[in-house]
Amino acid sequence: MAKPISIEVWNPSGKYRVVSTKSMPGTRWIRLLADNDCRLEICTETKTILSVDDILALIGDRCDVQLTEEWGEVLFSALKRAGGTAFSNMAVGYNNVDVEAANRNGIAVGNTPGVLTETTAELAASLSLAAARRIVEADQFMRAGLYDGWLPHLFVGNLLKGQTVGVIGAGRIGSAYARMMFLKANGEQPVTWKRAATMEDVLREADVISLHPVLDKTTYHLINPERLAIMKKEAVLVNASRGPVIDEVALVEHLKANPMFRVGLDVFEDEPYMKPGLADMKNAVVVPHIASASKWTREGMATLAALNVLGKIKGYPVWGNPNLVEPFLKEDATPPAACPSIVNAKQLGL
Repeated sequence: MAKPISIEVWNPSGKYRVVSTKSMPGTRWIRLLADNDCRLEICTETKTILSVDDILALIGDRCDVQLTEEWGEVLFSALKRAGGTAFSNMAVGYNNVDVEAANRNGIAVGNTPGVLTETTAELAASLSLAAARRIVEADQFMRAGLYDGWLPHLFVGNLLKGQTVGVIGAGRIGSAYARMMFLKANGEQPVTWKRAATMEDVLREADVISLHPVLDKTTYHLINPERLAIMKKEAVLVNASRGPVIDEVALVEHLKANPMFRVGLDVFEDEPYMKPGLADMKNAVVVPHIASASKWTREGMATLAALNVLGKIKGYPVWGNPNLVEPFLKEDATPPAACPSIVNAKQLGL
């Protein structure tokens, strides 16, 4: 290994070896694995992104399963040689995983849908409001001791009442975001909605645009210079999906040229880094990939990731509906004898 790595071991005499390259929240996921004859090795380097060489060293010559992040052919083939059978991604998205490489090596790939829908939608709604009302700018201004008293032009932002909200990628999270943004007070006119003919129609008409697509070849740089140019000059753009959905270099230039245009970003094209200039933009609200960061959600994600692994060890079937995962998350109940979500189950004949 390039550097010594701190490992915490649970149930050292366990029959099955499970390696987690990140320390995950909660303890239920640990108990579930340890109580089912698993030796659990947890990397406690909380501020370190492990290299391929580090992970290869962790796998060693025997590893039944693996919980981690960025994986491709090199790591999947190493896991197969070590006798590994499963990889579980602590996320709903798995664009960071070469699923075809996993298929070639017979490795089941788990993910954690269903548990983070509302939490991610809440963060997207929060970014929409924070960007529209310039909350971060105002907070920094106040902390710097610059407030001398109320002024008519001080941090004037956008009123969202009665505005048009565009949702691109109206799946589980996008739909939950829409429900939050479309709440109405008593006595107001009912909210109306329509499905746009094209994405360009959404971008032209909407005052707030929230991005919720999956990341693939068709959505890479979905928001590019041409599409930024057709948006309203005072629009609010929010991204809590995947960073490369936005051409970040083009976004920085657009923010510079249009100071009333605002963005709220939870994800970035080259995480953990931002493109040059983005951090200097006062019309950008940026947070460090925390859309799923509620205590209940993150502990639930850890549980689902562990149960994907445990299910593969035990030879359990795959759960019929990965969006209905509540039975796996009941703290004091025995979870179903199933893998919550295996994305390549069909390809592997599971």
